[in-house]
Amino acid sequence: QVMDKAGIERLGVQDLSEAVKRFSGVTVQDYGGIGGLKTVSVRSLGAKHTAVCYDGVTVTDAQSGQVDISRFSLDNVDMISLSIGQADDIFQTARMYASAGALSIKTSRPVFTDRSYHLKAQVKAGSFGLVNPYLRYEQKLGKKWYTSWHGDYLRADGNYPFTLVNGNLIEKKKRYNSDIESWRTELNFTGDLGKFGTLSMKGYYFDSHRGLPGSVIFYNDYSGERLWDRNAFAQIHYENHITEKFTFQAQAKYNYSWMRHLDVDNKYESGRQDDRYTQKEYYLSISGLYSLADHLSLAVAEDYFINSLDNTIPECPFPKRYTSLTALAIQYKDPRLTATTSLLGTYITENVERGDRPSDRKRLSPAVSLSWRVLSDHNFRLRASYKDIFRVPTFNDLYYLRIGNTNLKPERATQYNVGMTWSGLLPFINYLNVSVDGYYNRVSDKIVAIPTMFIWKMMNMGEVSIGGIDVNLSTEVPLWKNISLTGQMSYSWQHAIDITDETEKNYRDQIPYTPKHSGNFSAALQMPWINISYLLTVVGDRYASPQNIERNLIDRYAEQTVSLNRTFTFGSCSLRLQFDIINIGNINYDVVKYYPMPGRSFRGGLVFIY
Repeated sequence: QVMDKAGIERLGVQDLSEAVKRFSGVTVQDYGGIGGLKTVSVRSLGAKHTAVCYDGVTVTDAQSGQVDISRFSLDNVDMISLSIGQADDIFQTARMYASAGALSIKTSRPVFTDRSYHLKAQVKAGSFGLVNPYLRYEQKLGKKWYTSWHGDYLRADGNYPFTLVNGNLIEKKKRYNSDIESWRTELNFTGDLGKFGTLSMKGYYFDSHRGLPGSVIFYNDYSGERLWDRNAFAQIHYENHITEKFTFQAQAKYNYSWMRHLDVDNKYESGRQDDRYTQKEYYLSISGLYSLADHLSLAVAEDYFINSLDNTIPECPFPKRYTSLTALAIQYKDPRLTATTSLLGTYITENVERGDRPSDRKRLSPAVSLSWRVLSDHNFRLRASYKDIFRVPTFNDLYYLRIGNTNLKPERATQYNVGMTWSGLLPFINYLNVSVDGYYNRVSDKIVAIPTMFIWKMMNMGEVSIGGIDVNLSTEVPLWKNISLTGQMSYSWQHAIDITDETEKNYRDQIPYTPKHSGNFSAALQMPWINISYLLTVVGDRYASPQNIERNLIDRYAEQTVSLNRTFTFGSCSLRLQFDIINIGNINYDVVKYYPMPGRSFRGGLVFIY
């Protein structure tokens, strides 16, 4: 599933999490508001099985295992894509083989034609005190090098109203301690080294201070929690087509992450809890792609990385994890058949300064996929895939005070998928794309995250059976001359149940935060004088805890958004104006139980490009 920049602009989407929600089989956990944490889960496997890749290098969080995608801006994104199971691209890092699904974010690269520099200035403003200016500058450096820089600032008070319902009692409330202030900047250098290949370098920095509004339970909406985040990384990518048959690439990354969590509450002896966490990662990857014969390719990748965690919590063991991943993949690809098989070898060892450490972990993880074009003159394909994968417990799972357990087993997942795709032309339709997939996932020793706002409490649910269907449809219909209508629809059915113990009350109950039915619909009407888009997101009933009983129920909801935009061109400059109405129906709903989402809100934007 892919969404490019043109599709993003056509729909008027202005937030990365909003774009990801357009994909089928995806669940975005959202704590509400501009500054709410947002994580991605694929096919009920959990956020920790979903990799997030930023310009070819995986983004990680060894402490929680979850990546907050709200820290990335959509303004500099050229394309986002979602792959589940075995990907068709075998020339990738070993780390990308080590996940059940991957969200890939590809940022914009400059294209220079008539001049050697470009400038983009943008500002967004909206309800609840939202202000978000953005600036991007691109410069050509000689014939073979260029650089780009962008930065943005975001602030919002986040004090949105919501309705609190308790039986027959209805009370109008306002969300507090939901403010955010953040800064983000990124610098890129890319060069063509001629016969010595290409080189790309990236530096990134993110700094935020936000309130954590907490859960609203029994009319108690007080929260004294604050969160400070600082994240910086530098990454480098080198690629060289050494011969017609052999291509080599290498990547390296250093990541630094600092977090401060402050909770002011009388439940603490001193009236407050103030913790600080520091993570570091050193990462190196090398991979090669070799053409064995016509239509047959071999890829080998080796990744090695070190993760460490320091914090101020008493009795911190100061863990350090050493990981080696080795991937071998073979692919046959001709105009009608694509067959891929891969094997991933994992070796992990950990050291701690105090306390017990988990035993070393070794595992081989195979994967196979097939895609067959049934008829040579029709774009109708059948596909099937199998993947066996596992994830090790996070540092929080293993070492967090009073919650951690160094004897926790790794979570193992087996994925099966069969599906079909068809794309083509029909009378009065420019194109029609249809895909249907049925899947079955079996998870052993599954660790389910039951959310609080900061640290998630982990439960080992033993065996989980996940069956589902994903349906996607997209089309474009010309209406009149320069007027066209594009549409996209996705639907997911998921039956994800706990099958651990027949004697337990939650046996064969749907696992937490997994709706059986979910889907979205979008339509964009493009006209010379204005563009109008409509977005609909529908999510069925879910449960906040393992038992599927009334008190754990989270009601279904439907959210609608309308966006209007128009682009004006003045010579070599362009000006784009956009206005959005979000949650038109002013629906009161929760994505995470007791964390109410905003009702109706408004947002406007202005983009100037030179």
